[in-house]
Amino acid sequence: MNQLSLVIQWIQRTPNRTFLLYPALALLSARRVRRPMFLPLLLWGYFQYRLIGDYRQREHAGSHGLERPPDRLLTGGPYALTRNPMYLGHLIFMLGLALSTGSGLAWAILMANIPWFHQRVVFDEERLREKFGWEYEEYCRRVKRWLPGLL
Repeated sequence: MNQLSLVIQWIQRTPNRTFLLYPALALLSARRVRRPMFLPLLLWGYFQYRLIGDYRQREHAGSHGLERPPDRLLTGGPYALTRNPMYLGHLIFMLGLALSTGSGLAWAILMANIPWFHQRVVFDEERLREKFGWEYEEYCRRVKRWLPGLL
């Protein structure tokens, strides 16, 4: 495998883009953190993604991503509050990046990723609906897609 294909493969992994590439680009464009009071959002987003991925693995319900559908449907823990807590972690991180750097590039990255993650969720939901049927439908009726009690 050549160097370029390895770089492309690395960039295709969503966590690499969100937690490594995007912050590097935003900091290069902003040259500094302008509003440090928003830095906790980066920690919150990253740890939400990471800890919930670990929770999924402990519960034997899939890996960190949905490259392969989970073995069983998680409806408890953080999944009782939102159907997509890991993706939400990515978006919280990117919001913190945009707010803390004030970078136009960071805002553009966030705005581009909102519809991208939404499309990914719709695709994932189709796969989960096929695999878990009525159980997933019932779960969707009880738990919001993004924000508890709102969206």
